[in-house]
Amino acid sequence: MSRRELLGFATVGLLAYAVDLALFTWLRGPAGLGPLTAKALSFVAGCSVAYAGNALGTYRHQRGPKGRQYAVFLAVNVAGALVQLLCLAVSHYGLGYTSPRADTVSGAGIGMALATVLRFWGTRTLVFRAEGRVGPWTG
Repeated sequence: MSRRELLGFATVGLLAYAVDLALFTWLRGPAGLGPLTAKALSFVAGCSVAYAGNALGTYRHQRGPKGRQYAVFLAVNVAGALVQLLCLAVSHYGLGYTSPRADTVSGAGIGMALATVLRFWGTRTLVFRAEGRVGPWTG
């Protein structure tokens, strides 16, 4: 793992996170959508930003079939979204924390942090594989 890769992934991730968080907050608040619907829609927007940023920026030198990369990227991000939705569902429905703020903390805070670890591993290991990389965590 290079410093450039980590910095690029983090930068793209922060931008995608900002899109996800802003849209989730707006959908959950002024738009009046339920917590899971709002999170699902904000996820799609954040995922699109993340793929574009990683494909055109962080991993622009990685060659491979774009259709395959996009499909695997979506699968990795769906897995990340399930982690976020699980955190939100446990907090909202299981623990009874039903305020918009609690939904934001559980879905866009705790859930996003856990999902980011999964997404980095999956993006690096499954989507944009480097030639000659010995293992998933080696440079």
